[in-house]
Amino acid sequence: MVKGTHDIADTPRAGTGESAPPGAPDAPGAEVRKAPRGSAVGRAVESWIAFARRKLRAGEVGSLPIVVVLAVVWITFQSLNSNFLSPRNLSNLSVDIVGTGLIAVGIVFVLLLGELDLSVGSISGLAAAVFAVLNVNNGVPEWLALIIGVLAGAAAGTVQGYSFARTRVPAFVVTLAGLLTWNGLMLYVLGSSGTINLDENGLVAKLTNYYFTDAAVAYGLAALATGLVFGVSYLDRRRRMAAGMPHRSLQIIGVRAGGLAVIAFAAAYLLNRFQGLPLALLIFLVVVAGLDIVLRRTHYGRQVYALGGGVEAARRASLHVTRVQTAVLAVSGTMAAIGGLFLASRITSVSQTSGSGVLLLNAIAAAVIGGTSLFGGRGSTWSAVLGMLVIQSIASGMALTDTPAAVQFMITGGVLFAAVVIDALSRRTQEAHGRA
Repeated sequence: MVKGTHDIADTPRAGTGESAPPGAPDAPGAEVRKAPRGSAVGRAVESWIAFARRKLRAGEVGSLPIVVVLAVVWITFQSLNSNFLSPRNLSNLSVDIVGTGLIAVGIVFVLLLGELDLSVGSISGLAAAVFAVLNVNNGVPEWLALIIGVLAGAAAGTVQGYSFARTRVPAFVVTLAGLLTWNGLMLYVLGSSGTINLDENGLVAKLTNYYFTDAAVAYGLAALATGLVFGVSYLDRRRRMAAGMPHRSLQIIGVRAGGLAVIAFAAAYLLNRFQGLPLALLIFLVVVAGLDIVLRRTHYGRQVYALGGGVEAARRASLHVTRVQTAVLAVSGTMAAIGGLFLASRITSVSQTSGSGVLLLNAIAAAVIGGTSLFGGRGSTWSAVLGMLVIQSIASGMALTDTPAAVQFMITGGVLFAAVVIDALSRRTQEAHGRA
């Protein structure tokens, strides 16, 4: 991306209180097409469209393709079965995406380095097994067993990260060995019992079966999210103005916040029509938002993106490569452990098949489909949310329409292939424009 145009270039025009659309000519006498005076929303929409066109021409497609795919999936399955967009199904969908979605968020961190973690499925099963054995078989309090389970995942990720960083062996090789090692350790921890049933009224079980039935909670969260987005965008605009940098206009900030408000309050309305806001969804959104801030607003996050742009360049810039790479794999292991506990909560049991099957493939696919680049350096935690919504929507729609699982795999594979192709073409276009 060209320096100085990282965000949206909406710089004020001299002598007016208006904001020029991105890419508008600055020379005196240049003609600028704009919406009728007095139409603030019209000017904001025009600015946004101009900016979007410029981004698309430069190959920066962002989340647009996956949003289009999600809309097509929802419209298709709703036309096939009117229950697809019912409050009950959407509520169940919002809980079903959490376990694998949390694992996919950890995968995003690894993909930003241009690497891959193949051990997340085994780590998720190991964490769930550690929790179940400690709590059910040995009587350790749930809260303590839960913390130990998460720490087990963090430790596994740290070991792999340090091994990858110090030996410089590709991460997928190190984590492939980890996949086998942690899966074997999980089987050893479970022992001959095979399956351990969790307390259906316990702390872990409530992670996915507790709902805030008071409608004010869902609506309050929607209002809070909208206010935070508007506030953060406004403060960012003020900082950019003070530094003389390109900045968003107030109209665009308002339109963005308004669009989020529509989506958030519509979701709150639908959830309240069933059982209310699921605790699992609330935790998921808080974790995703928190880690997004870590990536975009902290020194550590900037280092992760820098490493994705090139390890040798990062070393020459005096970045502590070993520390960052170790921390990234530790984050991936921690998120895998948390996701494994949510998956165990959903079925209130842990078995020798925990963390196996298509879990690993779905977690990686969710991150990639959502828009995280396989080449490193581009993506966000929200990518995992969008990708997981697509995958789980396909699974839910297939279940409602009694479609064979084989078709589900083929459709998901096709979406994944399309996402990879778009990523490759986008990168090639950016290279042609000198932005990659």
